[in-house]
Amino acid sequence: MKFCIDNADVEAIRRICEYYPVDGVSTNPSILAASKRKPYEVLKEIREIITEEGELFVQAVSRDADGMVREARHITEVLGKNTVVKIPCNPEGFKAMKLLHAEGVRLLGTAIYTPMQGFLAAKCGCEYVAPYVNRIDNMGYDGVQVAKDIHDAIAGSGYDYSGLLAASFKNSQQVLELVKYGVKAVTVAPDIIDGLVKNAAIDAAIEQFVSDFEGLVGKNITMENC
Repeated sequence: MKFCIDNADVEAIRRICEYYPVDGVSTNPSILAASKRKPYEVLKEIREIITEEGELFVQAVSRDADGMVREARHITEVLGKNTVVKIPCNPEGFKAMKLLHAEGVRLLGTAIYTPMQGFLAAKCGCEYVAPYVNRIDNMGYDGVQVAKDIHDAIAGSGYDYSGLLAASFKNSQQVLELVKYGVKAVTVAPDIIDGLVKNAAIDAAIEQFVSDFEGLVGKNITMENC
């Protein structure tokens, strides 16, 4: 399973990449707007942090298929071959997906709230589909279950090239449920990533180990110099 950061805060991305095994970074127009910086300025910095090996997800914002196609070409030209273009799962988006897939552009179907959107995106050639787990919850449905349903529909149809990049999480439990289910990838905000291993019991156990060792060999002594 791939593990991505859902953010455009360059310093937060740099910090998370320093500590955790990260496969890429996903952005969207709202996330880029929150940075209050020029989009490609931010995206190029992110590309430098994750290098050419990391996957960078960038969304087209045109409302029509022709515009999405032109944007996708420019996005990949500027940011490199390991950039995945996010296309919304509506009629114009599906049209654009088919055209871009024929050109070999890597694609993610986004703004997904229903299983059929995810299935159609996979059928149009999307390498990833991104259900919005918490936003689906806020609509009164079960976001984790919808994500599982999309995963099953894609797998059952034999689209082995496609899978979930599940997004929009409110807590670590939602992430865990989909990780256990075997989805292709998740993209998680930095604060949720920090929460994945934030536990007072963990801190207490580590502190006890150190305290016991210092009781044996003395303060500031480690396995390097004991």
